[in-house]
Amino acid sequence: MSDEVMVQRRGPVMVITINRPEVKNALNAGAAARVAAAVDELDESTELRVAVLTGAGGTFSAGMDLKAWLRGESPAIPGRGLCGITETPPRKPLIAAVEGWALAGGFELLLACDLVVAARTARFGVPEVKRSLVARGGAALQLPRRVPFAIAMELLLTGDPITAPRAAEVGLVNRLTDEGGALTGALELAETIAANGPLAIAATKQIARSTADWTLAEGWAQSAEIAAPVFASRDATEGATAFAEKRAPVWQGR
Repeated sequence: MSDEVMVQRRGPVMVITINRPEVKNALNAGAAARVAAAVDELDESTELRVAVLTGAGGTFSAGMDLKAWLRGESPAIPGRGLCGITETPPRKPLIAAVEGWALAGGFELLLACDLVVAARTARFGVPEVKRSLVARGGAALQLPRRVPFAIAMELLLTGDPITAPRAAEVGLVNRLTDEGGALTGALELAETIAANGPLAIAATKQIARSTADWTLAEGWAQSAEIAAPVFASRDATEGATAFAEKRAPVWQGR
């Protein structure tokens, strides 16, 4: 396990911490490989149900490590994108816990997450155009799907950052916390999600993530196909039974 990324299990929740505070958690090949391995472990585990992605030292991530890039390293994994999640996000929910800056590639990691919890002092930015570069790690593609088009274009074309409260206003951030509280807030949200049926969580994420690529007719057909095994599962029976018996359900993931 690389010290550049720390991975912890807290019951059904995995916490993935980019641990390069001396370079504002800039992303090199080693850190990218470890994040990718962690999300693979998340999806393969029968105990883990959700993950939180964060950064050490009061910064989420300042993006790609340019010194490492000049040495020939890349934080992109072929066929999977930045840190293995921007093109192929995990099947299970991923929550970003943001302190400080989420900038450039760090912001694109955030966009690969399903939910965002941020300290009020956090800031977000896509500054690539200021260096005559393109945010090809996912921001130019995904940001217009996450916020109103005009807001996305302002961020992408000016390269200017926005504050966490503004990001919350436009729908990019789910919950705001005091400075230093983003991880705690993200864990609270993760535990709420983890208490639900794991099969239902994964299927719901798959449908929600895919809907932009489907026509309405395709969406009805595809969502029915994805949901059918969940309704036929033992967990679905357990959920209804637990409700009738007024007790907490015991999920088996099958």
